[in-house]
Amino acid sequence: QVQLVESGGGLVQAGGSLRLSCAASGRTFSSYAMGWFRQAPGKEREFVATISWGGGTTYYADSVKGRFTISRDNAKNTVYLQMNSLKAEDTAVYYCAVDTLKLGSGSGRSSDYEYWGQGTQVTVSS
Repeated sequence: QVQLVESGGGLVQAGGSLRLSCAASGRTFSSYAMGWFRQAPGKEREFVATISWGGGTTYYADSVKGRFTISRDNAKNTVYLQMNSLKAEDTAVYYCAVDTLKLGSGSGRSSDYEYWGQGTQVTVSS
């Protein structure tokens, strides 16, 4: 059974930092791109960042570029999202997901992802 478990969310002041982790189990994900998405109350889920299967290629939403960094440790089957200079508008539930395409470079479309975690809440106070 494939399982993705996010952790690291919480309450932080604007300008602060958080590091999210997503641990995968039930399957080896080293051959698949992984991504982070987020959903704020009353809004649709939106793309945040993605990383290719080997970690050499990353893409970011314009809203987080320069502040967030996605990385992965394939030996640990884990993907990370380092979030710096957080803003109130970053408040959302953050989800990690696994791309359906083997050896892919990643995607900004949620429909391209097969497995999803349960999400972790990030709240940024202004």
